[in-house]
Amino acid sequence: MTICLAPNGQAAYEGPERPNKILIGTADGVIILRLEPGIGWQLESRALQGLHVSSFAHDRKSDIILAGTHGSGVHLSRDGGRTWQQKANGVPYDNIYCVAAHERDGRTIFYAGTEPAHLYQSADQGETWSEIPSLRDVPLIETWTFPAPPHEAHVKNVTFDPRNGSVLFTSIEQGALLKSTDAGRAWRELSEYSRPEDNAYKDIHRLVLKPSNPDVMFISGGEGLYRSDDAGETWQHLSDRSSRIGYPDALLISPLNSDVMFMAGAAVDPGQWPKTHDAKSCIMRSDDGGRNWTVIDNNLTESLRSNIEAMSLHVRPDGFSIVAGTTDGEIFASEDEGESWSMIASGLPAVSKSAHYRQLSQVR
Repeated sequence: MTICLAPNGQAAYEGPERPNKILIGTADGVIILRLEPGIGWQLESRALQGLHVSSFAHDRKSDIILAGTHGSGVHLSRDGGRTWQQKANGVPYDNIYCVAAHERDGRTIFYAGTEPAHLYQSADQGETWSEIPSLRDVPLIETWTFPAPPHEAHVKNVTFDPRNGSVLFTSIEQGALLKSTDAGRAWRELSEYSRPEDNAYKDIHRLVLKPSNPDVMFISGGEGLYRSDDAGETWQHLSDRSSRIGYPDALLISPLNSDVMFMAGAAVDPGQWPKTHDAKSCIMRSDDGGRNWTVIDNNLTESLRSNIEAMSLHVRPDGFSIVAGTTDGEIFASEDEGESWSMIASGLPAVSKSAHYRQLSQVR
């Protein structure tokens, strides 16, 4: 059973047994780890060396894996990640922040989100792509921006409503949370935060829907954690930059109890990392739907100098596993639903969104 780990894209997997293979998206290609009985996790192979992998999407029907890259477009593998082909037909931008796969009307649709913020789809297993132009028709698009040069916003993630294949959400960093109820033919910005002067919510990293009730959803972003109980129409601001994780990104919900959540990120925003060389990152757990959080420190350092920039979850009949990756190339894993953790790999290339790893150089 294969799972993938990268800053953006798919973060939830399921299968009949514990995963024995992890594809890791790094600043220097794809690292494949394999679980060897009686030995532990071992480096099996590497691919796409020299490319910065931002995201993965795995279609279990076809066993196709997509990889988005910063600077080299979309790549596709049909053999479990050992070999890859670039699939740029129809996507004119090389900076891919996210890829996604979703079943609609009995077939898999692939998505790719770019910088600048455009969204593309493929209905032929990633061979050709076409833009979803309506994403750029929403009001206030001229306000979308990003702090770092070239100051272009990007599509950071795409999220799907499991009840309806035509309902999808697009997270724009920085600019908007957009919702479509007709498979992308039209979009609207979720209303409470459509005011130009309300910038707190605009730095959107990831949207996660509660498995037991997808009308309950959460946003992790540059201004903290948000919760909506009415399908995104109104929001509660649960945490802000004064919280232990002031800059959250990775966000998971337990498949066994959807009040149990895991969040990872830094104590401070990336603008401060070049001065401190310390993200003070950690993983936290909530048992009450995101209202209260505690730091996980059982065999996991309470505060990491590097930033945890990716987390993935794999559910199986007897529980679930979590893996996490850092900008220092460390991979942590929990096989007991987040209770205890171990480092399963180190010394790998950075697991990092864009240039974050450069802002956390090893210089102290």
